[in-house]
Formats: sequence, structure tokens, C-alpha cells
Amino acid sequence: MIEIHAVIEVILSALWLMLPAYIANPTAVVCGGGASIDFGRNFVDGKRILGDGKTYRGLVGGVICGTILGIIQMNTSLAGRFGGFTLLAVFSLSFGALLGDMCKSFIKRRLGFKRGAKFMIADQLDFVIGAWILTYLLQGSWFIEHFTATTMVIILIITPVLHRITNLIGYHVKLKKEPW
Repeated sequence: MIEIHAVIEVILSALWLMLPAYIANPTAVVCGGGASIDFGRNFVDGKRILGDGKTYRGLVGGVICGTILGIIQMNTSLAGRFGGFTLLAVFSLSFGALLGDMCKSFIKRRLGFKRGAKFMIADQLDFVIGAWILTYLLQGSWFIEHFTATTMVIILIITPVLHRITNLIGYHVKLKKEPW
């Protein structure tokens, strides 16, 4: 029989490991504005490359916020309990989250989705996949040690719920135009 204490421990560990990515994504919205990453240019299909929602201020702000949070995590007593970080892992999780979000925006534009249009599953997990891929590429051994199959499944289950909650908050405080 699985002990509830062990289940809670694994969930908290998963949340702990993903915090730099979880923070980078919404703080990019808060910090955003200004010049778009694609400079208003269109792709060969005549559609915007990414759209106005992906800005340099958002990218830099999100990466900085996620990285700062990760550095704080590195220096807390909880690091030993839930998993320690390296600076490169923290940066990779933060930057990878936003790269994943940009890749999803690129795909949405190709498929004809307008900015802010709902794109189920991809909207909730794009930043997770981006964070995992970049972290694996830059810190493979750290990633393999900390992101077990169980941890990854838990993240894939809880992230859509957390994503929905943060989007509703962002919508109600007028940071987002859509509640998704």
C-alpha cells in the first residue's frame, strides 16, 4: 500500500523542481510589452512568426525571474530534501519554458490560431516540454537524476490544473485578455 506521506513528498518534489519554469512563464506576461521577438515580421506562409504576445521584455524578465527563484531555491534548506539545483539547470528550466511557449506560438500561427486562442493541451504543457528539452540538452545527467518517470508523470498531471488557476488569476487582475 502506498503511504500518503510518500505521495505528498513526490508531489512536493515535482513542484519544487519545476518552480523556475512555473515562475518564468507567468512573469514573462507581467514583464512583457515593447518590441516583439519577431519584430512584426511574417513567415513564408504570410502569417506572423510568433505574434505581438512574445516580446523581448517578457522573455528576459521571465528568464531572470525564474533564474532568481532557482538561485533562492539553491540556497535554502529545502534543496537537500527536494533536490538541489545547478545554476545551469535553473537557467535551462526558465529559458526552456519560454522557448517551449514560443514554439507553441509558432505552431499556432501556422495552424491559423489567433493570439490568445485556446489550443488545448499545448497551452498547458508547452513550457514544461520546452523546459525539459533544454535542461536535458544542457544538463542531461542532472535532468536524468532529478526528473524520474514518476516525477514527470506527476508534473504532466498537476501542471494543467496549476496553469488554469494562474490563468484565471491573470485574467481577473487584467494581465490576460482570456481566462485560458
